[in-house]
Amino acid sequence: MPMSARLRPTLRLRLTLLNGVLLVGAGAIMVLLAWLLVRDALRPTDELLPGTTVVLADGRSLDAATWQRQLVDAASRELLAKGLVALAAISVVGVAGAYAVAGRALRPLHQVTATAQRLGEATLDQRIGWSGADDEVAELAKTFDAMLDRIADAFEAQKRFVANASHELRTPLAVMRTEIDVTLSDDEADAAEYRRMATVVRDASERANSLVDALLVLARSEAQAGRRLGRRTECDLAAGTANALSAVRREVERIGLRVQTALAPAPVVGDPGLLDRLAGNLIENAVRYNHLQGRIWVRTGSDGRSSWLVVGNTGFEVNQADVPGLFEPFRRGGQERTGARGSGLGLSIVRAVCDAHGGTVRVVAQPGGGLEVTVTLPAADAAPAGTAPAHGGRGVTDR
Repeated sequence: MPMSARLRPTLRLRLTLLNGVLLVGAGAIMVLLAWLLVRDALRPTDELLPGTTVVLADGRSLDAATWQRQLVDAASRELLAKGLVALAAISVVGVAGAYAVAGRALRPLHQVTATAQRLGEATLDQRIGWSGADDEVAELAKTFDAMLDRIADAFEAQKRFVANASHELRTPLAVMRTEIDVTLSDDEADAAEYRRMATVVRDASERANSLVDALLVLARSEAQAGRRLGRRTECDLAAGTANALSAVRREVERIGLRVQTALAPAPVVGDPGLLDRLAGNLIENAVRYNHLQGRIWVRTGSDGRSSWLVVGNTGFEVNQADVPGLFEPFRRGGQERTGARGSGLGLSIVRAVCDAHGGTVRVVAQPGGGLEVTVTLPAADAAPAGTAPAHGGRGVTDR
């Protein structure tokens, strides 16, 4: 092992040195106190008359003060010698014991380090699994294991997202390539056949472009979640919702939907483009996942502290237990990649936009079918009721 590695100021070494300093200091103070007590206690001649002599065992006569001085000096020397030897022995044993105890106490930290060094995409299932005393070190080990659980879940979600995105993009590309290959291989193809091929390729390219746009919006929204928004403008959810309803008017008329609106002012402060996309996603989902002669209800409002947007629709039945899955990317009505229209990113984008603006979204399955989605955002302190957001086009959505 290199000398620099052995002598580096590790936590174990610092704890051992601190314990040694405290132990030696305490021992030195005890020896000093004992030495002072002995010097003060050995004063028997202080109570004798001046000039008094004492007769020793060997027959010598000494002045009492001289005998006392010799006695105190001898006792002090013996106390210091034996005290220092005992202090040195206790210090060596104490420092060695502290080094061993510190190493045992810090063993989970070494396990954390070793586990972190081994971690990789293929070893995210490894955990510390500390089973010692329920102390601060155990709390650290449990926290590290919990962090690894969250990282593993994030990796799994990322892999599913990439796989699903690849699948969704592969489908329109495969359609375009198949149409082109089939048409080009047909020697008798006429202008009508080429026109049909062009229509199919255009539709497939629009689907791929819509998916890419949705992925970009989702990434942009998630990147701003918990951070300061790049754009902060006073907007009105009611104005954005009215524009979204206008954009789907033709489809609403085609399938005979009844739309009920109550668009009261709902001032908020945020990114106009993301807020427009939020309203557009909810409205388009309500239309797309409805049934003939169905119903849509839309409400906006504010109480001064928060503003809200409520979008409900009739449609197929959804179990309330399946609602959380609707927020996962590429989920349509609780099922993955069903082949329905859209990319399945609508509610994922809605949740990401809400997170970016410090708001919440709640989805309730309706009796008889359909959903009601409630978005709640912090209200602007003093936003004009008629403030309209800047618009960036229709939202690319899908449940």
